[in-house]
Amino acid sequence: MYIAIIIVFVLGYLGIAMEHSLKIDKAAIALLTGTLCWVLFVYGSDSLIPQIEASESTSWIDEQLKEHLGEIGEILFFLMGAMTIVEIIDAHEGFSIITDRITTTHRVKLLWILGILTFFLSAALDNLTTAIVMAALLRKMIKDKKDLWMFAGILIIAANAGGAWSPIGDVTTIMLWIGGQVTASNIITQIFIPSLVCLLVPLLIMSFRFKGNIESAHKTSHEVVPVTNYEKKVVFFVGIGVLLFVPVFKSLTGLPPFLGILFGLGIVWILTELIHKSKAAKHKHSLTIAGVLRRIDTPSILFFLGILIAVGSLQSAGHLVDLATVLDENFNNIFAVNASIGVLSSIVDNVPLVAAAMGMYSLETYPVDNTFWELLAYCAGTGGSILIIGSAAGVAIMGILKIDFMWYLKNISLLALVGYIAGILAFMLLN
Repeated sequence: MYIAIIIVFVLGYLGIAMEHSLKIDKAAIALLTGTLCWVLFVYGSDSLIPQIEASESTSWIDEQLKEHLGEIGEILFFLMGAMTIVEIIDAHEGFSIITDRITTTHRVKLLWILGILTFFLSAALDNLTTAIVMAALLRKMIKDKKDLWMFAGILIIAANAGGAWSPIGDVTTIMLWIGGQVTASNIITQIFIPSLVCLLVPLLIMSFRFKGNIESAHKTSHEVVPVTNYEKKVVFFVGIGVLLFVPVFKSLTGLPPFLGILFGLGIVWILTELIHKSKAAKHKHSLTIAGVLRRIDTPSILFFLGILIAVGSLQSAGHLVDLATVLDENFNNIFAVNASIGVLSSIVDNVPLVAAAMGMYSLETYPVDNTFWELLAYCAGTGGSILIIGSAAGVAIMGILKIDFMWYLKNISLLALVGYIAGILAFMLLN
């Protein structure tokens, strides 16, 4: 069953990659893959977990599944909350406050402006929230699908690079920070330049490939309902404010980020209900949370669920720990081990890979702020950009903008890989 789980996972992955050729929604394939992996795990539990008695194996697997669902649920609720807040801002035309100030239509200038903005915004918020916000901005600014997807691909690289050098910018960096492997000040000072290089190299390459101007988007993705300038500004600044408050909420309370996003969603919900309470029902509905919830991309959320459930089975069945052990035994070099983990994080979720590395190496082996932990934060954070489903930011933008897996592989993956390697080389030079 050990091999069978891997085969099902690989076939599911190929099915997702060939979504457009098969004409089957990737969410359906992901859900089927995740379910089958756990079914095989149950039937092969005797060989996969021999240390546990057969009579107790089912209950142990059940506990493992519930544990993974708890972690996955945090990500999904965070994703749903952030997407809803972004949609309510969009419904009030709030993003025009930013897009109206970015007047250039020159491809290269616009790419650099949005890339740098995404890089720093990702460090302040996190790469997932930033990806959702920037996807909404791109829809408002760019009409042509090819341009839209190219910009989105670079912004995935920017979001992941920006999240890697901030202690609150990426879930794996948060794990290492909370686990005591790195300190906030050290991760910022040591990883900032490699992360910046990871973005600048693709930007420079695209600067030579891009020419001319973009075609601006003039139509919105929903029915336009008149809002006052005051309403637009209030909803925009409160919406962005509650998104920025999420890391503060986590620092103050110690509670997971999804509760912070739900707290912010509650505030925005009450605010919009009060602002529009005197309006006619037909105008009010599309300007409240209840109205924009139908615009949330549910298939993308289910796709995310399926992928993470499948990866969870690989973690519980021991595949990922075995993988980390193989890397350690065959690459007796911290740079090679971490670089490999980064590349693998584009195929499977980076969270269990980092968790496996944290479990394999103690703080006695690699003390706090050791080069190993610093490079692990960079590689796990940025390596996911190599494939579009290798990071939460990529999955979110893939769902929102309907980007094709194979298109990303052909047009963005090599750029992401070159930037990723350049960042590692920059880190090696600095250390």
